[in-house]
Amino acid sequence: MAQRVATEYVNASLTLTETEMPILFSICETQQLRQQVFVLDNGNHEVVLEDDVGGETIRLTFERFRGRYVCALSCTVVQQKLTDTLRKLVASFKGDAVVNRIYPGFTMVYHYLRGKVVRIVEIKGEHIRTVFEHKDAIGLMETRFRLCSVEEEIANVKQAVNELLDQRNAQSDAARIAEIDERLEHHSRLLFALEA
Repeated sequence: MAQRVATEYVNASLTLTETEMPILFSICETQQLRQQVFVLDNGNHEVVLEDDVGGETIRLTFERFRGRYVCALSCTVVQQKLTDTLRKLVASFKGDAVVNRIYPGFTMVYHYLRGKVVRIVEIKGEHIRTVFEHKDAIGLMETRFRLCSVEEEIANVKQAVNELLDQRNAQSDAARIAEIDERLEHHSRLLFALEA
């Protein structure tokens, strides 16, 4: 298996509540990273994470915005602990990110949306190949179900129209015929809308 050279975070973003900040610190501690937290005058937080072994450091700046802490991040990471930590933070706090995992000769591009990988693309020179793309299976099933229920409703309306036509043909009372015609008009508009 190819050895990863670096991991590049492009336009990563995390949004945390005040109660989630200690969880972030805890995740960083479990990864055995040295961390420093600075609380700035304006309420912003700056978290500096350092890998003791490699000496690599990253700085996460969380700006206070409408009662939440927002971090926009772009950086390149080489050390495995920092890479794993950033991946866990994006997943845990449902972040969005484009992550380039750089290997000798090719790059794997991971697209995260709300903490989940939705697309993986392999780039080798000029060649781009989609390796994985998330399909919303539940959404597709719901759409198909709705289509089936519309077809059933169309069948029910057609049956009601046929019954109303039979009643109209059997009637001789003008008031009753007018009432049936009014209902037929309503059903025909409904049928037109359903079939559209």
